[in-house]
Amino acid sequence: MLPSKPNRQKAIADFAREIGFGSVGFARATMPEVNQRGFEAFLEAGFQGDMEWMESRKEQRASPTGLWSDCRSVISLGMNYGPASDPLAKLDLADQANISVYAQNRDYHDLVKKRLKQIARWMVSEYGCELKVFVDTAPVLEKPLAQSAGIGWQGKHTNIVSREYGSWLFLGEIYTTLELEPDEAENDHCGGCRRCLDICPTKAFPQPYQLDARRCISYLTIEHKGPIPQEFRKAIGNRVYGCDDCLAVCPWNKFAQQTEELSFLPREALVGPKLAELLVLNDTTFRALFSGSPIKRIGVERFLRNLLIAAGNSGLASLVEPTSTQLANDSPLVRGAAVWALSQLLNVNEFQRLRLLHLATEADASVTSEWNLKP
Repeated sequence: MLPSKPNRQKAIADFAREIGFGSVGFARATMPEVNQRGFEAFLEAGFQGDMEWMESRKEQRASPTGLWSDCRSVISLGMNYGPASDPLAKLDLADQANISVYAQNRDYHDLVKKRLKQIARWMVSEYGCELKVFVDTAPVLEKPLAQSAGIGWQGKHTNIVSREYGSWLFLGEIYTTLELEPDEAENDHCGGCRRCLDICPTKAFPQPYQLDARRCISYLTIEHKGPIPQEFRKAIGNRVYGCDDCLAVCPWNKFAQQTEELSFLPREALVGPKLAELLVLNDTTFRALFSGSPIKRIGVERFLRNLLIAAGNSGLASLVEPTSTQLANDSPLVRGAAVWALSQLLNVNEFQRLRLLHLATEADASVTSEWNLKP
């Protein structure tokens, strides 16, 4: 005999917490109309930028039953990755690369999905249900579902805020054929606060609760495949993978707790690594350094592009040499970023001499355009 529905949900939540999920909530397999409209407006405005996958699978993303018609309930789960120190503390250290908190160790997708599958096997054994598990690589609007399930609310920075964990939650979802009683949706507790909006270096929020990803440093350094638009380069500073600014200033972080998950604790090599040491990476050494890391998925070319933007912003003469070596890189993306960095690090005469030396032999138009930009 199966346990009653409330006891069933308590058993699921207890099991999830035993294996490392700090937040567990239950929601109907529907998407609130306000979130559906917001997602459509996001796409219509083109705020997704290069992320074509948002548009191509928008019907599946719009509601749980759009992805899986047999879904009856959604279990939303959060795993704490709260940092031990201030993520903004190293932004003024020009010789160091600043890596977003979530990427300073193992790829959370792997760990969260592994734990979700553990819950899934247990649920199938206990209840004989069907289910599917998702982390954020699937067409799922996870943040509205998390709010519907009561584990947090979507703040003005568009990320989930939790009263227990602040802005530091990795989300996962289980879609199931079980009929589960939904929890009460979480209310918005942002009030009149604007800290997350006002701190954004690239002004990526056209208005509260709305993100233009094309201006977001996380998008520009991770998802964007081409040269970083010139208007955003200075604002990037030394952020070479992601940006934590809007998350870190949230007042609700006063309740945040440092993660106890070993896979989320920062690796020493990735806490403020030296730009000079990273600028000499090639494909082999890049893959070795970032094995098991989410950084690995962007590839060495995009990572070097980001490093070179940081080098250009550093003002450090010591980075001229490692930056100059990238003028011989096979990738136009890397060469173009190196040109811009040198235009910032060298005086006008030095840069013009270098320009005359390299411009005549440069075959790629995108790199040529970088040489011809006004320093």
